[in-house]
Amino acid sequence: MSDRTMRSLSVDQLQIAPSILAADFRCLGDSVTAIAKGGADVIHIDIMDGHFVPNLSMGPAIVKAIRPLTSLPFDVHLMLSSPSRYVPAFVDAGADHITIHVESEGDLAATLREIHDAGCTAGITLRPGTPAISLAPYLPLVEMVLVMTVEPGFGGQSFMAAQLAKVREIKAMIQAVGRPIHLEVDGGIGAGNAGSVIAAGANVLVAGSSVYNAKGGAAAGISAIRAAVKS
Repeated sequence: MSDRTMRSLSVDQLQIAPSILAADFRCLGDSVTAIAKGGADVIHIDIMDGHFVPNLSMGPAIVKAIRPLTSLPFDVHLMLSSPSRYVPAFVDAGADHITIHVESEGDLAATLREIHDAGCTAGITLRPGTPAISLAPYLPLVEMVLVMTVEPGFGGQSFMAAQLAKVREIKAMIQAVGRPIHLEVDGGIGAGNAGSVIAAGANVLVAGSSVYNAKGGAAAGISAIRAAVKS
């Protein structure tokens, strides 16, 4: 079976991961296909429990339903109070990579090992107000770090430019570890700020509204982000 985890993608290249939280759920299958055909590298899937964040979103059944539509990696972001309870369900549904929050409950190192044991790559993330140093114990255990540039829970929020300093700090931490770890940024990303985010050290960009609401459709939104990074 081919590797669809984050290990299959270069940490030295731009990876665009559109978030289906911004998709039109009336035709979710078509929305997934549009980004897959439109040049996405990864499909980002936001999972919320209504407790860790004040919103509810998709569950394993949705992930399972869209899994046959694309061979792109499924990057599942668990905004859950107790992520270890749900790892098996999302693995069974078709997740390739699972990211958990450093602020979540439980033995996070054990949860990251559980994700690896299930055949997925693992990630760690943090809220905007959480210091970067909180991630240090987990960097040897992950293949990706996600920096939130909005408060997690809702799509369509404005980019927090002050978080670029955290991106640079975490990039330095990753380099000190000496392992190939992706640095992903999520929240208000579009053509207008993609270049500065990449310059700060990120290589994976999560984009929701800027892709799905782009004039010309999702493919045009993805192309605009790529062009902005190259300019």
